[in-house]
Amino acid sequence: MKRILLFLVLLCAPLSAQEPMRYTVRFPQPHTHYLEVKAQAPAGAPEIELSMAVWTPGSYLVREYSRFVEDFRARDAQGRALRWEKTRKNRWKVYTGGAASIEVSYRVYAREMSVQGNWVDASFAMLNGAPTFVTLAGGGKRRHEVRLELPPAWKKSISGMKEGPAPHSWVAEDFDELVDCPIYAGNAAIHEFTVAGKKHYLVNEGEGPWWDGPASARDVAKIVEAYARMFGGLPYEKYVFFNLLTGAGGGLEHRNSTWMNTSRWAYGNTQETPAGAPDPSAPRVRRPTRLGWLGLVSHEYFHLWNVKRLRPVELGPFDYENENYTRSLWLAEGVTSYYGPLALARAKLSTQQQLLQAMSQAIGQLQATPGRLVTPVEQASFDAWIGLYRPTENSSNVTISYYTKGQVIGLLLDAKIRKLTNGRRSLDDAMRLAYQRYGGARGYTPQEFRAVCNEVAGADLDDWFRRVLETTEELDYTEMLDWYGLRFRPAQGRPQIVTGISVSANTPGRIVISGLRRGTPAYDAGFNVEDEILAVNGFRVRPEQWPSHLDNYKPGTTVEVLIARRDQLMTLKLPLEARTPESWTLEVRPDAAEEQKSRLAAWLNP
Repeated sequence: MKRILLFLVLLCAPLSAQEPMRYTVRFPQPHTHYLEVKAQAPAGAPEIELSMAVWTPGSYLVREYSRFVEDFRARDAQGRALRWEKTRKNRWKVYTGGAASIEVSYRVYAREMSVQGNWVDASFAMLNGAPTFVTLAGGGKRRHEVRLELPPAWKKSISGMKEGPAPHSWVAEDFDELVDCPIYAGNAAIHEFTVAGKKHYLVNEGEGPWWDGPASARDVAKIVEAYARMFGGLPYEKYVFFNLLTGAGGGLEHRNSTWMNTSRWAYGNTQETPAGAPDPSAPRVRRPTRLGWLGLVSHEYFHLWNVKRLRPVELGPFDYENENYTRSLWLAEGVTSYYGPLALARAKLSTQQQLLQAMSQAIGQLQATPGRLVTPVEQASFDAWIGLYRPTENSSNVTISYYTKGQVIGLLLDAKIRKLTNGRRSLDDAMRLAYQRYGGARGYTPQEFRAVCNEVAGADLDDWFRRVLETTEELDYTEMLDWYGLRFRPAQGRPQIVTGISVSANTPGRIVISGLRRGTPAYDAGFNVEDEILAVNGFRVRPEQWPSHLDNYKPGTTVEVLIARRDQLMTLKLPLEARTPESWTLEVRPDAAEEQKSRLAAWLNP
């Protein structure tokens, strides 16, 4: 009987009690962009298989991280070499000889300044789990322990993982946590602040005289406070904002940290109007700006609820070796894009006008994308693995960004819920309720999130969801405009010549077509991407003269355009069509009622 009970105890023991994976990471020559990993793996069987992830959660593209691995070796506890073979692009089989544990070592080339990759140079290292660590294939839930050996000049390291017993060491409860916790090592300025009793760290790598570290930490704290008010607390013990001032761009969310890349000049740029604003009269400024960086912080931080805890059911447990498909990225990324600028306004880091401008930009971008009439947003989400992360010159003609359309859907859904409940409920309530019900290990289905919104709104929104998510019908802005007392600014100026041609900024001294918008004169006339425009009606056209040169001709006429296509000269006829620019710039209506203004104020100040 005792033996049976002992067997049952062992059978029911937590999987985390399994022997852990242990790693030592070294940087013997960081200027070469290499790191070295030694991994101690439990064995016991005649052979074991180790695997490396091929993608990282939050960035839906197979990135083939194993291509950066070299000099793979395997040894037993006595240091004897073990035979191994590669069985897949990302798997290594080691013949252990029955050893209880083995050690493998390998080098990783780390010179990818992206939030999905690794970076190592003479000054610092920033590591993601997916492209760094191998693990036991099918190894179940077990601890993963990491220790860094830093170069003498590096004094600091930090991660979202629990600290281990030794300096520069951490413990992850499983491989998911290891992948989800980037590691920094170097000498960055680290600013600590507390919100709701929880420790936060802003790691500014590259901070200099143009970046006010303490002020940036205070601004980040305001963002944290705004979201803490929305959700009634913070679901972690500590949070790390990794902020690499490297000139690269992008951000990637994690459960208790985020990795962001930006310009070292961003925080000093106080210009209010983002580049690419839909208002043609708005001044153009260079990105990134302070507001742009704060928007990135807000977006990535909101992900700690939306995606990392409240997630589509398809995104967990993760399959790190294959694509993980979901139709809900419009919610995971798009609604997050909606709350990004909204939280800035609620934190008093931006104005009402700047919030309206951010929403205008999203609407304008969506309405200028022909692909909105071709691919529904749920399909664009499903196709993220071959679409958003692998754009071509034709992408805008055939699909849309679930970030952009999802942001606009978030704006419309929020206004709809507010109108149906006479302002008593909002999308905030739906997100809180969804988080309460589905913020655990399982996640939500598309139908379950729709049901939450129905419950909060007190109405059946299924048909509305079907139209905005599953079809390519144009979105209806009327309800949102009426609720807040807004309008789209009336179009100004005379009709402008429209060709549909975009030109490359990477061909100095030449006019080279980089994109063609479907349904425009140039598209229909047979112009191609990579055509070089040389002359119009027998006159040479220089880059600084394009497209203003076309203003010399009356709309309705047809001009002859000399192009070079694969070194062959040819002439194409281009009809000059004038169109009145569409205006998608939101503004408060001059005749807005006080009640509408109050609703707008309540949106910013819930």
